[in-house]
Amino acid sequence: MVVHPSELASDSQPDRQAEFVALLTGSHGRLLGYLMSLLGRRHDAEDVLQKASVTMWQKFDTFTLGTDFLAWASTVCFYEAKNFQRLSARSPLCFDDRLLAVLATERLADLGIREERLAALDRCLEKLPEKDRRLLQAAYIDGQGIASLAEQLGRAPQTLYNRLNILRRSLADCVQRRLADGAVGSG
Repeated sequence: MVVHPSELASDSQPDRQAEFVALLTGSHGRLLGYLMSLLGRRHDAEDVLQKASVTMWQKFDTFTLGTDFLAWASTVCFYEAKNFQRLSARSPLCFDDRLLAVLATERLADLGIREERLAALDRCLEKLPEKDRRLLQAAYIDGQGIASLAEQLGRAPQTLYNRLNILRRSLADCVQRRLADGAVGSG
């Protein structure tokens, strides 16, 4: 039986689409973080990721399944970010091409251990007293301003800044220790 190449393409197209969607979905958060580190604004990073996703789909036939999708996708994102910065005067960060390439390379190396770092951070946060976790939540997740938070808690803003600085250093040290010990997932 002879199969025409166009028949193969039409049969494998839904599989290829599903593979692309699965790979892109699995990498979306890391790619967004990567672009945010290059562009400085979440909105800009989201716009660039959307454009990069279209470009990735258009070029997906050049991607070899089984290889590192994140590395391939981040390369596409890098060039889309460069293009965005070149065309956009509203970007707060305008780096020359060499510096942008260095930042992109360093950030890409960080993406590989992102999940490990987040798991270590979760474990370190669990060890903090409840009041410290609530303070971190209010300041960083809920986005309350330090001045309003200080007023709400009846404390001086500088006191909260100092406490948050101590907590950040403590968490950073804890994460580093957990990563060095390989104790990310264990208690």
